[in-house]
Parts: sequence; C-alpha cells; structure tokens
Amino acid sequence: MELPKAVLLDRDGVINFDSPDYILSPEQWMPIPGSLEAIGRLSGAGILVAICSNQSALGRGMMDEETFRNIHAKMMLAIEEKGGEVGHAAYCPHKPEEGCACRKPNPGLLEESMAALGMSAADVLMIGDSTKDMQAAHAVGVPGWLVQSGYNDAEKILQKSRVLMPDIKVFPDLAAAVDALLKDGM
Repeated sequence: MELPKAVLLDRDGVINFDSPDYILSPEQWMPIPGSLEAIGRLSGAGILVAICSNQSALGRGMMDEETFRNIHAKMMLAIEEKGGEVGHAAYCPHKPEEGCACRKPNPGLLEESMAALGMSAADVLMIGDSTKDMQAAHAVGVPGWLVQSGYNDAEKILQKSRVLMPDIKVFPDLAAAVDALLKDGM
C-alpha cells in the first residue's frame, strides 16, 4: 500500500512518556525509547510530521506559557538530533469543560495541522494512544493507528477505538508503528 504524505502524532504517550499528573517541566519530558528515531525515519522517508496534542495543564494554570515553550523546545531539539523534522505543532490549551473545537476528540487540531501542511485527509495518517485521538482522526476522515505506550488501559482504549475503526492497526509504540508503515505502507 501507499505511504502517507504526512503523519500526525499525539505527543504524550506517543513521543514521550505520559503521566496522570501531566508533564509540567522540561525535566519531566522523557522520550519513549525509539520514538525520536522513528520520527527521524519518517522525515528521512519524505513524510511530513505534525504534532496534535491536548495540553489542558495550560488552561488549568498548572504551568505557564514559558514552561510550555521550554518543554516544546526540548522535544524539538531532541527530535532534530535524531534527524527528525516537525512541520507543524498544534496544541489545545483549553480545559475539557471549555467546549472548544480544537480539543480532541474534536477535529480542530488535526484540521489545523492538515491545512498548515497543505494536506487532505487522503494524504494523512494519525498515530495516537487514546480513544480521543482515534475519534479526532475519524471525525476528519483520516485513518488512525493506535500505539499502546500511554499510561491508560490500552485494552479498553483498543476496544473503544474498534467501534469507530474496526480494522484499526495497533502497535506497542511509535517505533513499531513506523517500522510497519515504512515496510508495508498504510
């Protein structure tokens, strides 16, 4: 099958380890083994990469914009050191109860990233670790692949995601997903 022209990635639980207590400092941001290299392989294959991530700790006042920018800068430098390139990063700073259009499972972050990259749904793959990621992908007509490297109940997430995408592909982590993608395509 054909390779996508772009891959949209969730951040926490896909690129870096997630925490039920949020990632609130650059020191807490720790990449999942193999994830940075996987992004490097996507970039090396000519596939554009975007990050689409809910970051409600901003809206909840748990961290300020400067700290968030420092976390983001640490991540971007780490990705670049492994040969990766991120063409766009979209973050939702809102609390869930704010009812914004950008917070996943709503499609706003994915729509923003696809527009920024000049891509249509036919050209894109979403890789995430949550049902919300898969719901957002489904809402914009993008195939979604699930990785089980987040901190939540992976089996429960898989079962909920299969309701939307019965043939969803599932991988232990981003490195395994990218290996499969580059070997077999979508």
